[in-house]
Amino acid sequence: MRTVSFSIPFLLFTIFFHSCLFHEVVSDDDPLTGTKRETLEIIIGGGGEAPGPSPDNGDCSPPPPPPPPPPPCKFRNANGCFENARLAKAYDVIHKFKKRIKVDAHSIKYIKTWEGNNVCKYKGFKCEKRPDVKEKAVASVDFNGAKFSGCDGSLPLDDFIDGLDDIAIFHANSNNFTGTVPFGVSKIKYLYELDLSNNKMVGDFPMEVLKATNLTFLDLRFNLIKGMVPPQAFKLDLDVLFINNNNFVQRLPDNLGDTSVLYLTFANNNFTGPIPPSIGKAPNLLEVLFLNNQLTGCLPYEIGNLTQATVFDVGSNKLTGPIPYSFGCLKKIELLNLANNQFYGEVPEIVCSLPKLENLTLSNNYFTQVGPACRDLIWRKKLDVRNNCILDLPSQRPKAECEAFFTRKLYCDRKESFKWVPCFEDGYHYTNSADKSHQESTASAPSPRTYSTLIPHRL
Repeated sequence: MRTVSFSIPFLLFTIFFHSCLFHEVVSDDDPLTGTKRETLEIIIGGGGEAPGPSPDNGDCSPPPPPPPPPPPCKFRNANGCFENARLAKAYDVIHKFKKRIKVDAHSIKYIKTWEGNNVCKYKGFKCEKRPDVKEKAVASVDFNGAKFSGCDGSLPLDDFIDGLDDIAIFHANSNNFTGTVPFGVSKIKYLYELDLSNNKMVGDFPMEVLKATNLTFLDLRFNLIKGMVPPQAFKLDLDVLFINNNNFVQRLPDNLGDTSVLYLTFANNNFTGPIPPSIGKAPNLLEVLFLNNQLTGCLPYEIGNLTQATVFDVGSNKLTGPIPYSFGCLKKIELLNLANNQFYGEVPEIVCSLPKLENLTLSNNYFTQVGPACRDLIWRKKLDVRNNCILDLPSQRPKAECEAFFTRKLYCDRKESFKWVPCFEDGYHYTNSADKSHQESTASAPSPRTYSTLIPHRL
């Protein structure tokens, strides 16, 4: 029993001594163990350098949360995901139209942006919330000056403008659109501005627009539209009607005065006949351009009822007769052009005394007399009476030419109305008295809006 007791302590001592000896002989970088001493010491908590404090830059902070997932697709079709069905339809309409456009230096500025499903970011298109359904939709198209052309020389608007049935504004001035205005335009509920000027539109007046009941702005100038302007066009609740520089051939409609427009341009067409007296029932008119047509007859005194008008231009027609004294009621008129017609008689002093008159053009007519107020305008270069029959003024027609004109039979209906002044109490018959004093104008030179419509690329 003693032998066994002695053996056990000796065995434990041997194991302990062998372990210490092994620890001392193993190198710091033992090729068998492949373990560095420092590493072991760190693991058991002894020796080496302790890890430094955590840096202040947050490298050890938790990573940021992942971005939220994209919103669920509200409307999906073969073309992808869209916010709603209206925008999906617009995408389809736009990309079908894109295939018809000739790619050139002008069009590429637009169509290169027509990529992806967000049509609201396409150049030329703008989205807003449609008021009746509270959904985002393509609300306006602005192609003014884009100079689009068709791949085969034609670029009709069919299946494009009528396919965008949420639009309120369609402006496409100065392009190469062809054909006629699509029938579907009449069904676009919120369409209130339509500008197709300076294109290659053909056919008759687009009757389709007559059913676009919210339309306030219609610009069809500088096209090849022919035929007649229907009387219904003057019943539209428009602010602007520009149809100059087309091929309209007709008498001015008798219901012209039914129009609510502020700006009316019929210039550079082939309108015939007299200016209807009904024009005096259009008190909203601010600017009227009838120049360069084939109008005949005498001026109706009812024009004097256009008390808000600032521009009235009937130059280069075949109008005749005296200037009605009622023109003295045009208290806001700034520009009055009667040049290149066959007007005759005296130039009423009441007209030359208009307070805001800046430009009165009466050249190339057959006027015979001007009073002191008119002569003052001549001296201040606000009245042009060249090439008339005023004997004591320079630059007049030859005497023989004037005599030949006055040997003709000169006739006007309602001759008694020419001295009627509706803005005077009891329609006072104004006397063209030489002692009427001229009221000095303080108005600045006019800058009429409608004259810019006579230039294709401007408004």
